[in-house]
Amino acid sequence: MITISDLTKTYGSNTILENINVIFEKGKVYGIVGENGAGKTTLFKCISGLEKHEGMITSDFEILKNKLGFLQTDNYFFPKITGEEYLLLLCKARKINIKDLDKKNVFELPLNQYAISYSTGMKKKLALTGILLQDNEIFILDEPFNGVDIQSNILITEIIHKLKSLNKTILISSHIFSTLNETCDEIILLKKGKIDQHVLKNNFEALESEMKEFMIGDKIERLDL
Repeated sequence: MITISDLTKTYGSNTILENINVIFEKGKVYGIVGENGAGKTTLFKCISGLEKHEGMITSDFEILKNKLGFLQTDNYFFPKITGEEYLLLLCKARKINIKDLDKKNVFELPLNQYAISYSTGMKKKLALTGILLQDNEIFILDEPFNGVDIQSNILITEIIHKLKSLNKTILISSHIFSTLNETCDEIILLKKGKIDQHVLKNNFEALESEMKEFMIGDKIERLDL
């Protein structure tokens, strides 16, 4: 479980997150949604220990980052590291001895090639495979479905279901509402750095309609198509 209390993040005079209070429980999948700039990625970085912040983040673990896997929107890869070397490096960092790596290559990636040569979707699948092999308890997935082929989207959805069944905690951001509907127990709507709504599954449809109305407004009519 992760408990966030009065989390605030500022860059100079700009407040990106303001007084965030939320609890993420084990065995649940949470969707974090909002417009670009709402603070989703900054929230993820704060939880992952990549950004300093005001307020408290506590968990069931002595060192949260040692049990957390963060799939970022854009993942960095060293220029001269193969896909296989990247996965082995992530496992070694957690003192995990991986056997049968080819068997665990469920996205069928060319692990003998340099990771930097991969397509955007392949890089995302490699990074996801890496955090799955680390035996994490918390998974933060920032736009995991973007840039990935439909077959992999289906596989990622089922992986999320499996992680939930294993009592993991999963946080997902996505602009594809249908994927959130398929995977999430609760959706948290961020607006201008604040939590605007907590929405349970039986109210997802109403939230989607509200978000469409808010984001689209009269823009279609203004195009005079």
